[in-house]
Amino acid sequence: MNPEHPLSTRRPVIISCALTGGGDSTGVSPHVPVTPEQIANEALAARAAGAAIVHIHVRHPTTGKPSRDPALYREVVQRIRASGSEVLINLTTGAGGRYVPDATDPNRNGITGGMATSEERIEHVLELRPDICSLDVGTVNFGSYAFLNLPAEVERMARAIREAGVKPELEVFDLGHAAFARHLYERGLFADPPWLQFCLGIPWGAPATTEAMQAFKQMIPAGALWSAFGISRHQFPMVAQSVLLGGHVRVGLEDNLYIAPKQLSPGNAPMVERAARIIRELDAEVATPAQARELLKIG
Repeated sequence: MNPEHPLSTRRPVIISCALTGGGDSTGVSPHVPVTPEQIANEALAARAAGAAIVHIHVRHPTTGKPSRDPALYREVVQRIRASGSEVLINLTTGAGGRYVPDATDPNRNGITGGMATSEERIEHVLELRPDICSLDVGTVNFGSYAFLNLPAEVERMARAIREAGVKPELEVFDLGHAAFARHLYERGLFADPPWLQFCLGIPWGAPATTEAMQAFKQMIPAGALWSAFGISRHQFPMVAQSVLLGGHVRVGLEDNLYIAPKQLSPGNAPMVERAARIIRELDAEVATPAQARELLKIG
């Protein structure tokens, strides 16, 4: 028996770090990055801790509210690229899909600025050409509002993203989303290998459970790569479960503000460090940016 053999074939696991998100979290934690400089600095700290990919939203620098301003994305990306970091940049396209019927006229959106055209949602992606961008592939009741991603619009965005040479990360919140992602892949909209993110524990999407993760895994195309995250207290249990089921992982202040019960995380890096420890304890290795590029076939 060769005692070194089990460790010589450790699977590289990609850590994605979702740095800030667009939720109303800045009033809960002072550690959520808001300005482009803060977001870029968190990206570099996450990379130093082991993240191969950083997932980026932007916020209004004064109010901390979510923003779609291309100038803010431009500054964040320029700062990261100027640093010389090899971390893969993943820009969100999720902003612009929030809908709550107006109390007096349900044909109107009660959320000011909640909806945007498909072109507006990917404007910054087409300009900045990040390595990856998120692509939400289905509609879901997202807590108190509807998160609208209609099939025709998803397809339009997918075609434009592929033409731009950007790798889409397909965000799936429920089983129907996984089925639609597979349908689009079979029609040739995504290059190999498709890259999916299982989003678990969000009210009222799929729960953060082993059973839900297994169900998602069974729905995706053969040869696809996938990652998963659980929100709030489910974050680190879902890291372990994803590694055990052959997936990759996501952590970060977008999904969870706490590094331990009742203890706010002082930033994204401690979350990445904890995820890296879990990965190594399960006899896998933390993927480098170069390994992530190779796995995802990103040039």
